[in-house]
Amino acid sequence: MLTVEELFDLTHTDHAEIFKDVKYAWEVLPLLEEYIEYTLQDSTSQGDVSPHAHVGERVSLGAGTIVEPGAVIQGPAIIGENCVIRSNAYIRENVIIGDNCIVGNSTEVKNALLFDEVAIPHFNYVGDSILGYKVHLGSSVILSNVKTPIGEIKVVTLQETIQTGLEKFGALIGDRTEIGASAVLNPGSVIGKECLIYPTVLFRGVLDSHSIVKIRQTQEVVIKKQV
Repeated sequence: MLTVEELFDLTHTDHAEIFKDVKYAWEVLPLLEEYIEYTLQDSTSQGDVSPHAHVGERVSLGAGTIVEPGAVIQGPAIIGENCVIRSNAYIRENVIIGDNCIVGNSTEVKNALLFDEVAIPHFNYVGDSILGYKVHLGSSVILSNVKTPIGEIKVVTLQETIQTGLEKFGALIGDRTEIGASAVLNPGSVIGKECLIYPTVLFRGVLDSHSIVKIRQTQEVVIKKQV
């Protein structure tokens, strides 16, 4: 559940090269800056950018990609073809976004890699994370990337605890996984392929592929007092 092959189909990214010789998938995160700088040397921008958006100098936009008014792409960043960067999205440094992706209103992304057809459409935070093919985050999903107090983030499985060497590490989310609205993934979470996490879940740890995480509420309904 921790290797690249167990989480991601590399045919759904143009940047499979970055995963070469990597044992654990999170080891890619510190490599993003150097990889993007190298790749941008030969990149051109072909997107349609609103005059009311801000796009930094070190940004590559694929053909058919739209950047709506109010969006900010700080860069360096590589954004694929036919993406929509919606109003008020904030894409910070060292971001790779695949083809046919959506980055939505008030969504912030930094030091992250998104495979093709990822949707993070409303009020999301994606920091120091990798999202596989067709991952979808519901509204207000947060991938928390720093522990409290600040320190090295560990990945904890039933068999072992693995030191990552990272103080900033959000989540690895496998292909075709759905995360429900307002869920929070704690730092160092690893979610397998084709999982479903219900809305408002607070999750930490490693989740096997094809799993569902449910949450049950206790509710009380009473009669409103008459004044």
